[in-house]
Amino acid sequence: MIIYQSCNNKMSKWNLDALYSGYESIEFKNDFKALQVQIDKINNFAASINEKLTEEDIVEIIELNSNFDLIARKLMIFVSLNSSSNTTDSTTVAHHTKLQNLASSISKSMAIIEKAITKIDNLPTLLNNEIIKEHEFYLTEIINSGKHMLSDDVEEAISLMRLNASNSFRDLQRFLTSTVKIEMNGEDYTLSSIRNLSYDTNPQVRKDAYYAELKGYEKIKDAVAFSINSIKGEANVVSKLRNFDSVLDMTLDTSRMSKETLDAMFIAINKYLPKFHEYLRHKAKLLNYENGLPWYELFATLESDDDQVFTIESSKDYLVKNFKTFSNEVAELIEKAYDDNWIDFYPRSGKVGGAFCCNIPFLKQSRILTNFDGSLSDVVTLAHELGHAYHGHCIESHSILNTSYSMPVAETASNFNETIIMSAAIKDAKTNKTKAMLIESMLQDVTQVICDITSRYNFETEVIERRKSEFLFADDLGEIMIESQKVAYGNGLDHTILHPFMWLNKSHYYAAGLNFYNFPYAFGCLFAKGLFAQFEKDGESFVPKYNKLLKATTVCSVEDVAKIADIDLTTPQFWEMSLQLMSDYVDEFIELTK
Repeated sequence: MIIYQSCNNKMSKWNLDALYSGYESIEFKNDFKALQVQIDKINNFAASINEKLTEEDIVEIIELNSNFDLIARKLMIFVSLNSSSNTTDSTTVAHHTKLQNLASSISKSMAIIEKAITKIDNLPTLLNNEIIKEHEFYLTEIINSGKHMLSDDVEEAISLMRLNASNSFRDLQRFLTSTVKIEMNGEDYTLSSIRNLSYDTNPQVRKDAYYAELKGYEKIKDAVAFSINSIKGEANVVSKLRNFDSVLDMTLDTSRMSKETLDAMFIAINKYLPKFHEYLRHKAKLLNYENGLPWYELFATLESDDDQVFTIESSKDYLVKNFKTFSNEVAELIEKAYDDNWIDFYPRSGKVGGAFCCNIPFLKQSRILTNFDGSLSDVVTLAHELGHAYHGHCIESHSILNTSYSMPVAETASNFNETIIMSAAIKDAKTNKTKAMLIESMLQDVTQVICDITSRYNFETEVIERRKSEFLFADDLGEIMIESQKVAYGNGLDHTILHPFMWLNKSHYYAAGLNFYNFPYAFGCLFAKGLFAQFEKDGESFVPKYNKLLKATTVCSVEDVAKIADIDLTTPQFWEMSLQLMSDYVDEFIELTK
């Protein structure tokens, strides 16, 4: 049930005035000019740089890059947020292109500067300088990346190539999926709104929406197939040029994560996949299906004694009340996000699908996009994105060059928030029927980040490998997707009713430079479950440790972040502990619904 009419319209869209009041504002125009000034300063510095950097040179580099980052991020965030809320706006598209061109104009200079940094061989002796000490991790990462750097001209060529290659193909996928019209029962829907119907309480609506969605993809599948081929083909070329063993190896390097940790996580996941298949088979039985669950019933909700349909206002009250049991600081941030219009709630034509949070640490704010329709699942999505906002809150005291966290830990606070809200709801359930519904809702979400992420990881692995020697048409991609789903979901799903177009609607495949943006969700989910277990054991004393851990995510490896909570990620034991918590919920759900 979509409830637009019951909301306070003033609360339903985000306000971007803290960035700029508009493209015609003096502040926006002045920052555009200031960005060019910073670019000129960086280019001039790079042209005069000595082979061996002095302490003063290093400090100047930090200051130049900090000033550039501050202006460039502010401009790009404003343009990107406007683009996400309306991909069809021509003014936004024009400004986005101008910014990309400006940013690429310093690629050669940045390559020269970073190459000079890689030659620093006395960093420990310079740490008495407070600015250098503060940026030790930032500098060390660049120094260690030296073996993967290319010549200045090639670095510039790659940056310029991406403007008209992977970046453009990413934008094409966003545009097509946000504007395609999908017809169902004589009405037109956006892709986001038709996908939201997978949560509808009417089984016929869920089924009709699924088939309408698949039919809608036929209109755009070939163009988007060219997009994913181009993006993954580029990734293969760039990883080879940079002397990485594979695209995955390159991704793990930028993720600050070891292959040992990734392997340990998937060893544990593969061990527990049959438990999730058991849950899906049981849900299928409850819904009167004999051969496993059809895809369009993955998000079917069970009946409850206390079905809730949320408005914006009631979702806020619900989240604030439940997060006060964990931390007043988190609850206060949630209130601020609602009251200060950080959130764009409802689906509409031209708005991208899904949900995301954009941290703006230099303003001590974030912005959240979602496609809210009033379901409990959408409230959990809000909790998830507000977790990202809290993560941004924890890192806002860092220097701007120290505010980038890697993909795996990026999903920690978001999944921790999900765990809190669902655990609270389950604990407060007044009847077994409601409790079973809530546990099943949580298992839906966890199944997505275990089974679905496994299928997406396996799909991307095969696509990248095959893209080395062949072009994959839409039907080829569909076949790979189906086979990946069969392996990941096992006999939990009806293999005759799967989803051959999951490669098309997931924007993560099209984020240029962010390959394998799938396993971080499984990492974040399981890491968060383990942290929540510590919170339940330690109580309030855990919160300062949690805040310290989140703050460290921008200046530490994944493994070192986990050590703050006394966790070893490189062996399957920790991951199995988190998965066992979910396995126990599967057993409880089955027992409650026998």
